[in-house]
Amino acid sequence: MSADLQTPAARDWSKSFWRGLACKCPACGEGPVFTGYLRVTPKCAACGENLDDLRADDAPPYFTIFIVGHIIVPLILIVERAYMPPIWLHMVVWLPLTTLLSLAFLRPIKGAVVGVLWAQREKP
Repeated sequence: MSADLQTPAARDWSKSFWRGLACKCPACGEGPVFTGYLRVTPKCAACGENLDDLRADDAPPYFTIFIVGHIIVPLILIVERAYMPPIWLHMVVWLPLTTLLSLAFLRPIKGAVVGVLWAQREKP
């Protein structure tokens, strides 16, 4: 069998997931996966792996909303049940907290999605 027809070696998706979650290159774990807040670097500075073709699309915001919702909603219900604060206090506390958690989780979640896409050799 020629080299062109051989299937490429499998990549460890769990390792690339954790590397992406740490916002590092899924291939080597050394270079950063982002050049800005959410812009994926075209090539890893450490190993030269091409990361520009990996498109996470809507998955990171979806997972972020899912995770943040599962954190915030039970907290809101517990506080409402225990203290019954006025609605304006709920707004003052929960809206900024939800925003901050979403911004904090979005980048690592996108890195993890990019890591899994890299491991699966997904191209657009």
